[in-house]
Amino acid sequence: MTLTATRVKQTKRTSPFRSRQPTQFGQSNRNRSRFESFPAPPLPDPNRTVHRHRHPWCPTTARTHVNSVASPLPASPAAPSAASPALSPDTSLPASAGVFAELDGHEQVVFCADEASGLRAIIAIHSTALGPALGGTRFYPYADEGAALTDVLHLAKGMSYKAALAGLDLGGGKAVIIGDPATMKSEALLRAYGRFVQSLRGRYLTACDVGTYSEDMDVIARECDFVTGRTVEHGGAGDSSVLTAYGVFQGMRAAAEVVWGEPSLAGRTVGVAGVGKVGHHLVEHLLEDGADVVVTDVSAAAVRRVLDAHPEVRAVPTTEDLVAEQIDVYAPCALGNALTDDVVAVLRARVVCGAANNQLAHDGVEKLLADAGVLYAPDYCVNAGGLIQVADELVGFDFARARKRAAGIYDTTREVFRIAEREDVPPSVAADRIAERRMATIGRRDLWLPVR
Repeated sequence: MTLTATRVKQTKRTSPFRSRQPTQFGQSNRNRSRFESFPAPPLPDPNRTVHRHRHPWCPTTARTHVNSVASPLPASPAAPSAASPALSPDTSLPASAGVFAELDGHEQVVFCADEASGLRAIIAIHSTALGPALGGTRFYPYADEGAALTDVLHLAKGMSYKAALAGLDLGGGKAVIIGDPATMKSEALLRAYGRFVQSLRGRYLTACDVGTYSEDMDVIARECDFVTGRTVEHGGAGDSSVLTAYGVFQGMRAAAEVVWGEPSLAGRTVGVAGVGKVGHHLVEHLLEDGADVVVTDVSAAAVRRVLDAHPEVRAVPTTEDLVAEQIDVYAPCALGNALTDDVVAVLRARVVCGAANNQLAHDGVEKLLADAGVLYAPDYCVNAGGLIQVADELVGFDFARARKRAAGIYDTTREVFRIAEREDVPPSVAADRIAERRMATIGRRDLWLPVR
């Protein structure tokens, strides 16, 4: 496990180290950066050269000068001072000591800061057992750095499980940029962030998430080879929310078959909380299938867009109003922690199936849902369509191929329900077991590194 904190300091470009060859992700035009740890300990040879090796997603081999060391962990009362003798080989700290306990098995967490652009970002790599970590970049105004760290760790772990359950040879990672994208997003900030992603040499592949779009990925790709979810004009898959919504719809069909005997939402009332990037696509699938739809969103503009396109859709003011409605299916499609004890207590739906990540507010909510007779389709099982879409981009995007694979979420969700019934566990536990078995049986035992 590695915890790295670095601050970027720009240096003048050195043309011999620039690559002008187009890569699979488009033309690379990277600024080279020097990295310093803070606080800065003595460094080895400052002019050493670190080679970025060839790998399946970066046909260009280039060089960059890097000075980088791990930031020291915060000292605890029990930690030895710098002058203390080294610990003996059989001496170990308790599991609860220091920051490592909070990392919950993550391989690597990188804190990124660029003072010139205002960038403050955290990149978390949970697991590379199955391959390089792929996950989106979330741009969000977190209340504080602790909230951002908690979110990125949960999201990265979820991506590991999502990739494993979807049958992809990818690991799980995620990144968050702290700030309001409406006021802070700039070319300089995105390009600075791209250089940090580039410094990981392909262990983390980024994509879109809340607050970032395909056009942002194009900007990041001007500094970085490890970017997916780019615009179609630049050879990418475009907006990954298209297949995310399609996958959620397939998972909902599987849940409907279990509860009502038919893989259809026709005649059912579905409440969609959040009609932004994914939710409004999901509404369209539901209407085409014959469902009645009720929506809510904190954005009045997002609701108005849906109502203007589909006057038959009904809107309610808040999520609290929505869960209290007489609905058959509840689809949380905004941010996480949507399923709390209070929500379960008033929820009238028979099925919960939505696109939001980390829907369960805490361990035990899945049992509350089961005890209430609510079938929960695990979020990372049904919302894997976006991951499938951007993963397909790595081998040359083909929408028909990606959509066919996303349609398989129906079968994956049915398998989760079968195992849940057979092993007498909630569906979320069944999904975890499937993912963990795949990572354990075919995953590597060491870190994924670029091919030399």
